[in-house]
Amino acid sequence: MNTIIQKSQSMFSKYIVFFITAVIFLWMKTYIVQLKQFNLGVENSIQEFLLFLNPLGSSILILGVACIFKKRKKYIWLIVIDFLLSFLLYANVLYYRFFNDFLTLPTIFQTQNFGDVSSSISSLFRPYDFLFFIDIVVLILLLTVKFVKIEAINMKRRNVVAIIVVGLGISILNLTLAEVDRPQLLTRGFDRNYIVKYLGMYNYTIYDAVQTTKASTQRVLADSDDITEVINFTQANYAESNPEYFGVGKGMNVILVHLESIQEFLIDYKLHDEEVTPFLNSLTREEHTIYFDNFFHQTAQGKTADAEFILSNSLYGLPQGSAFTIKGLNKYHAAPAILGPLGYTSAVFHPNKGSFWNRDEIYKSFGYDNFFDSSYYNMIPEQLADYGLMDKPFYEQSIQKLESLPQPFYSKFITVSHHYPYKMNQEEATIGPHTTGSKSVNNYFQTARYADEALEQFFTYLKESGLYDKSIIIMYGDHYGISQNHDAAMEQVLGKEVTPFVSKAELQRVPLFIRVPGIEAGVSHQYGGQIDILPTILHLLGVETKDYVHFGTDLLSKSHDELVPFRNGDFVSPTITFVDGKFYDSKTGLLLAEEQLEKAKAYQEMVHRKLELSDRVINGDLLRFYTPESFMPVERSQFDYKVK
Repeated sequence: MNTIIQKSQSMFSKYIVFFITAVIFLWMKTYIVQLKQFNLGVENSIQEFLLFLNPLGSSILILGVACIFKKRKKYIWLIVIDFLLSFLLYANVLYYRFFNDFLTLPTIFQTQNFGDVSSSISSLFRPYDFLFFIDIVVLILLLTVKFVKIEAINMKRRNVVAIIVVGLGISILNLTLAEVDRPQLLTRGFDRNYIVKYLGMYNYTIYDAVQTTKASTQRVLADSDDITEVINFTQANYAESNPEYFGVGKGMNVILVHLESIQEFLIDYKLHDEEVTPFLNSLTREEHTIYFDNFFHQTAQGKTADAEFILSNSLYGLPQGSAFTIKGLNKYHAAPAILGPLGYTSAVFHPNKGSFWNRDEIYKSFGYDNFFDSSYYNMIPEQLADYGLMDKPFYEQSIQKLESLPQPFYSKFITVSHHYPYKMNQEEATIGPHTTGSKSVNNYFQTARYADEALEQFFTYLKESGLYDKSIIIMYGDHYGISQNHDAAMEQVLGKEVTPFVSKAELQRVPLFIRVPGIEAGVSHQYGGQIDILPTILHLLGVETKDYVHFGTDLLSKSHDELVPFRNGDFVSPTITFVDGKFYDSKTGLLLAEEQLEKAKAYQEMVHRKLELSDRVINGDLLRFYTPESFMPVERSQFDYKVK
């Protein structure tokens, strides 16, 4: 036995063996995590093999960096690099549990939000999470108990070169097979899920860094010629306003209500024989309210901030990070700035810190006159949710501030009570939780009921103040509340199988209500997305939009474009849906017939074109080169949101 131990020690004392051991640990750990923690949609034997193979090449190459250090330092650096890669892997697991997405460099540097989301992060930890670092502990123990005796010599250059060659060879094989199964993987990289599935977590991180760097250089290289192509595109795809609705709300106030995490399936949904959202349900039948039941959120990593950005500008959010945090100083033609010269006062009401999502800076670029953040509210501890003041006291305290604004006004209310992890004081809950076995799904319905009750109270305040019949009221869901990580629980909620078509298309619906005093309304089955809200509002107010760079079209126009792009390049329309790399019939949910594929691919090309051009506008800050005739450029210095 002693002889066997001595031989093992002798073998492990060679640095190359210690290195290979670390590589195998990291490779297997990453493979298991990618297989079990992420829903990557592996569909065939090539993808299964690539998922197994892709951590190996990057593990060899990145851990191989330690080989360039001399003597004992190479052991230390091997463990340090291994720990950093393990931490990156674990950070992505936590992020994926919350957002069903992967970290990008811009989201990593959004540190100003960390304090505000700490309570949500704590709910993501699992008892087994220490296993993400167990291999690091084993490697350190091998050294500290001196089972491995440190080899105090430098690695031969040819051995270092051999490690690099092997790592590169495996990575090139990986990329070649990936391109065979998924052509143009890197040139059509809107969907991070594909990059991780085909190339692995560590190569994805390198790819993301390259993309982020590329995006950051676009502003420096941009000039006035770049906006011409964009203007030609948006004007060619402009939808003429509907004479029946154009200007019907001229001179009216605008009240936007941001329905945090409210999904469309909640409308008319019953739990324990009770309607979960009885007030919202009643609005679908209100005589002056148009309810859109085929309306989709189009957010990405910015979630709530993305929804605000899209609605304010009719531009898509960014593929990495949030424009709110990394493009706050850009020039925009946002709704408040468009309406300001027409006599509109603008304001945002939000019961959280103004710095959250960089709102106190980007709102200046949008041209908001007022921003009522948590510093304007009485933040009673008993009335706080994880992200600020709960909805009922928020609306109650907001109504006086709203009444004090000069009319007409353009206002937005951002609520927080119905936010993950959907905590609810059971003394205030008026409906029992669901019984799916998933805590966050179960609680979702209780906070949705609370949000619905608070909204009804807000409407009562508006009627009592006299603002109700002087205002266009628009309520929209900002993004999904229940991610694809809970598809099994959602099968119990919906009473049907949750296929990729259901999960990634149907369940991306969010409600949209537009109430305009005096109009005849009803339920609209028109397909649309958040990108379409700004041109719709402006046309209702009698403002022509053709000269503006808007990627959405008026939802009430007879020539409205019903192709709804998602940020990852997927899309929905009344006839064709594209998710997870497959085309579906939108009505049946079945794979598309061969004869329809040509039309489907044309839709796909249009989606990529819209996303690409929108990204050019934002990354290049192209609106600094273009001022529509009726627009007055925003001067950020004139805005100050501090309590006077």
